Amino acid sequence: MARARSIRAAAVAASLGLLVAAGAVPTGAQSPSAPVIPKGTTVNLLTFNGPQVAEPLIRRAPDFEAATGIHVNVIAVPFQDIYTKAILDASTGNNAYDAYVFNPQWFGDFATPGYLEDLTARIAADPSIQWDDIAPFFRDFSASYNGKTYAIPLDGDFHMAYYRKDLLDKDGIAAPKTWDDYLAVAQKYNGQDLNGDGTPDYGSCIAKKVGGQSYWWLIDFVAPLLQSQGTAQGAFFDTKTMEPLFNNDAVKLALQTYKKTGDYGPPDENNTDLGTIRNLFTTGRCALTLDWGDTGTLAPGTYVADKYASLVLPGSTQVWDQATSKLVPCDATTCPDAVDGVNHAPLAAFGGWSGAVNAAADPIVKDAAYAFLSYMTAPAQSNIDVTIGKSGFNPYRTSQFTNIQPWLDAGLSQTAAENYLGAIKDTLANPNMVLDLRIPQTAAYEQDVLDKAVASYLVGDADEAETMQAISDGWNAITDKAGRDSQLAAYNASLTVNR
Repeated sequence: MARARSIRAAAVAASLGLLVAAGAVPTGAQSPSAPVIPKGTTVNLLTFNGPQVAEPLIRRAPDFEAATGIHVNVIAVPFQDIYTKAILDASTGNNAYDAYVFNPQWFGDFATPGYLEDLTARIAADPSIQWDDIAPFFRDFSASYNGKTYAIPLDGDFHMAYYRKDLLDKDGIAAPKTWDDYLAVAQKYNGQDLNGDGTPDYGSCIAKKVGGQSYWWLIDFVAPLLQSQGTAQGAFFDTKTMEPLFNNDAVKLALQTYKKTGDYGPPDENNTDLGTIRNLFTTGRCALTLDWGDTGTLAPGTYVADKYASLVLPGSTQVWDQATSKLVPCDATTCPDAVDGVNHAPLAAFGGWSGAVNAAADPIVKDAAYAFLSYMTAPAQSNIDVTIGKSGFNPYRTSQFTNIQPWLDAGLSQTAAENYLGAIKDTLANPNMVLDLRIPQTAAYEQDVLDKAVASYLVGDADEAETMQAISDGWNAITDKAGRDSQLAAYNASLTVNR
């Protein structure tokens, strides 16, 4: 065991470019004149207790410490607590956390007041990070804000759909292209025994638990009805007035469709979390599901291995016309990027877990925190971690799409790997991809107002009109308090990314 740890430590040191000295460790990711990091330096890092996301950080921290002498203390908390803990800690000057692996959507609240270290120069001087290998979309969306780089991507996130290809192929049914198709497939297979265990199974499985992901799935249904003119159009607010776009016939239809999926889902789906849904799908109990890229890496070795396929999120054959406030059919003008008459608008939900450094941390601790994040994202580590389902990390580097061998080593078949990576590449290439919110108060807009309104609707405490009004009123209140002009400027600035 000691010899294995020593070998791994040597590999870590090599990947970091570090020369481990008796009393201190050069940062390796900076210029030759940069200060050294004393052994015994401790980094307190706040993240999500998934157990995904925390898992690779906790797993790799001992090897990193063996090679560098830097101890990384991973503090993992529930998702709904990360933002509050981090923002209160930074804004009050307590600064108990030296680094974060958190949601890049929150940059507006952390970077604008100066709570995050600008990593631009460090990254430019760090060849081991192989920055150009990180896909441009994630370098923009998950790492940069207002022209500066504040975080290091460790993950690539957007929603995809997954379906039981074996069932649909057997019955001669095409993969769902629209949300109406999705409902039709869900209805057909709901109540059938889909895994041969003698128990009726489900047509659709979606994690709808409040405080989790329920609001993001609603956006999947809303997006193709609201955005059809490309990413810069946006799907949340009017780009001239900052008025919410969530009170119209498109959102009403999306709410109804989203709620209808519950007719074909497991009992008490409204209280079901993502981990449970993933288990239901991989054990063969669901014909359809929605997820980030995790299902693709959790499937090897399960009942659905080589029985499922992934695809770009379903879309719509109609779109909301803002001028008339009506739904109109897709054509070359209303939906210029439609495929076979279907407007797809895949959502870059969340964007991908990213590592940032507290600007108020001790300078040596900043160096240590950066060194750990650089190590975690380096291809030697990340190209393996993204293939491991329990990590919660999904591909975000170009090499992770072009080199299929790590995926085969992780247990995916050639066909499964090509299908999975192909769906991700198709999503990233879609000119109508919807960017998730990334402006000041994003957590309040989505986690507070939207999540609570959707939860009330799903359990029948509010109808469509009441739900849409609650969202619009709540969002307008946040916007007015934060400053409508500044929020509008931030929203428009957030709608441009490179691919």
